[in-house]
Amino acid sequence: MTTTNTVSVVTGGAGFLGSHLCDRLLAEGHHVVCIDNLITGDTANVAHLFGNNRFRFVNHDVSNYIFIEGPVHNVLHFASPASPIDYLKLPIQTLKVGSLGTHKALGLAKAKGARFLIASTSEVYGDPLVHPQPESYWGNVNPIGFRGVYDEAKRFSEAMTMAYHRYHGVETRIVRIFNTYGPRMRVNDGRAIPAFMSQALREEDVTVFGAGSQTRSVCYVDDLIDGIYRLLMSNITEPVNIGNPDEIPMLQLAKEVIQITGSKSKIVFKELPEDDPKVRQPDITKARTLLGWEPKVHRMIGLKKTLEYFRQKVQVPTATK
Repeated sequence: MTTTNTVSVVTGGAGFLGSHLCDRLLAEGHHVVCIDNLITGDTANVAHLFGNNRFRFVNHDVSNYIFIEGPVHNVLHFASPASPIDYLKLPIQTLKVGSLGTHKALGLAKAKGARFLIASTSEVYGDPLVHPQPESYWGNVNPIGFRGVYDEAKRFSEAMTMAYHRYHGVETRIVRIFNTYGPRMRVNDGRAIPAFMSQALREEDVTVFGAGSQTRSVCYVDDLIDGIYRLLMSNITEPVNIGNPDEIPMLQLAKEVIQITGSKSKIVFKELPEDDPKVRQPDITKARTLLGWEPKVHRMIGLKKTLEYFRQKVQVPTATK
């Protein structure tokens, strides 16, 4: 592929989504500067890129001033703890990267005349009273609850992004990411699919919260990254949902994971966490009509691809091999 002189900066680029985004940008011919302080990211996610002369890794906390020498054409802000286990353990850092980090990343985009894309989340809708969730829904968020550090950080980052767009004329994009899965998720991520897979592979009890009736809509990472890239290349400044509208109860998802792993694990139920959303399903009408995007990877195919990765990462006790 013919390379271009386009330089794209990805904050949180050594994370699950950020690393896949670096892959896509490089495949499209971009030069990529990956910034990550490795608080939840891992250089193993981008180690395969270290020999690429269009890729550069910078270990830096983007809550502090960001300096990049030379031209920058795109700034994609993906730095943030993103799973409940992370942002409950790192509440201050989560708030700082959503506020100060967004401010610094927007400042870089403004200084370079670059396009800016913020990775927002379906969590801005909170425990929704509207279902499925369109971008026009303002949400139902508990600002002082345990999950509020993540929800409000992302809501603030959207507000600041629009302020820079309106006041400074920065060209901005906002993607609201729904539940995503795939290779490079951490084994101890705490989210449903990594937890179910690691427990099933170890033949441990698979933990489902509540009655397992709460729903999520899970999107395979390749589909998500394609939607994000299309949004980056578009002229849409309003938020756009990117996710898979195929809604599934958590109990059913746990059963599917046990099935594809061939595990003898049993399902056990634990108390539902505070403010855990009861439903989650994106309305992707906007993405379909404006970006020509919709997910293509069937869940069972995506789960099997993810399982291949987790089989390499999960340490299985000898007795259960």
